[in-house]
Amino acid sequence: MRRPLLFLAAATALVLAPVAASAQYGSTNPRTDRERQRGQTPGQQDQKDPKKEDEWNLRKAPIPGVAAAGPCPYVKVLYDAARYQEFAGGRESSSTVGFTGEIEGLRAACEYKGAEPIRVRINALFSLGKGPAAQGNHKDYGYWVAVTFRNQAVIEKQRFSLPVDFKGRERVDQNVELGDIIIPRANTTISGSNFEILLGFDVTPQMAEFNREGKRFRITASGTTPQQ
Repeated sequence: MRRPLLFLAAATALVLAPVAASAQYGSTNPRTDRERQRGQTPGQQDQKDPKKEDEWNLRKAPIPGVAAAGPCPYVKVLYDAARYQEFAGGRESSSTVGFTGEIEGLRAACEYKGAEPIRVRINALFSLGKGPAAQGNHKDYGYWVAVTFRNQAVIEKQRFSLPVDFKGRERVDQNVELGDIIIPRANTTISGSNFEILLGFDVTPQMAEFNREGKRFRITASGTTPQQ
């Protein structure tokens, strides 16, 4: 499944400059991406930082210069938002599980050459489940994609909807292709390694805490299985 083209720009005032061509492929697993738990996340910044709109319209890229050797931006699933988990009545048990979702993995590629900005294409694998307490066979899952200066401010964040029709099934796996994500640079010293692209579900604070604790109720072919 291919999503419409996605444009994410660092700032309209950034000047594009020549840079070496590059292309990389990789993958990541949200279950091992725990290092961001200790810092501020884009979702937390939305809630706590009243200056977020200013951050999304930065005029210059206040990041250390890195020789443009051609690396791609880091692409990760935010651990706190890697899973979506509904519970009927707010009670955590196998019988109260509603709709669930996990971002199982990512594949990404990038390129930048001549006067062009960095272009990134991402393929994300979503695994969606329908538990015993789910109502109906259709669910619109919300998720987001954010571009940040690595370990710093959010540049841009966009939200999307992933409609899923279970048609009586308990589990559906779905590939979503995102392209192109476009990141301008201030000058030739700014390489892809200065940026980070994060993905995650739209989750409630309760869901984020559930994820931080490493809990999950996974929908399998044989039913709902609790996992730690």
